[in-house]
Amino acid sequence: MTKLWLFLKQIVSSQYLSFLLRYYLGFLFITGGISKISYPSGFAETLVSYQIVPYWSVNFFAIALPWVELVCGVLLIIGLRTRAVAVIISILLVTFATGLLINLIRGAPIYCGCFSNSGDRINWWDIPRDLLWVIFAIQIFFFDRIFLLRRK
Repeated sequence: MTKLWLFLKQIVSSQYLSFLLRYYLGFLFITGGISKISYPSGFAETLVSYQIVPYWSVNFFAIALPWVELVCGVLLIIGLRTRAVAVIISILLVTFATGLLINLIRGAPIYCGCFSNSGDRINWWDIPRDLLWVIFAIQIFFFDRIFLLRRK
């Protein structure tokens, strides 16, 4: 049992796992950002349907948030400031999960808006998915040691 525990601990704390998770989350956020950048008005409508962002700030978030996602994804992939990006991504994902939870409790029949302005309606499986991605970001924060653009 101790050997199994040590083996699992070695896998979870692996810098190579961080490298893979960085690429996974990076491409995920690039995909999500690009799909929203193309249609900011559609994304603004999705934000309005969540009813958690103040109405006066919807346009700002509809334009800024996709670019934040895109930049964070690119920075993860190239390995620049990965710890800071992991924190930003964790905050975004917890915010997204909270918004989903609030609207699921309300029973609002809205669309996720995660990777496009249309798509599937929100469901209870979206929350564990986002929280799993938070765990990925936490692993990157603590164990990422492979830097492609390291300063010397």
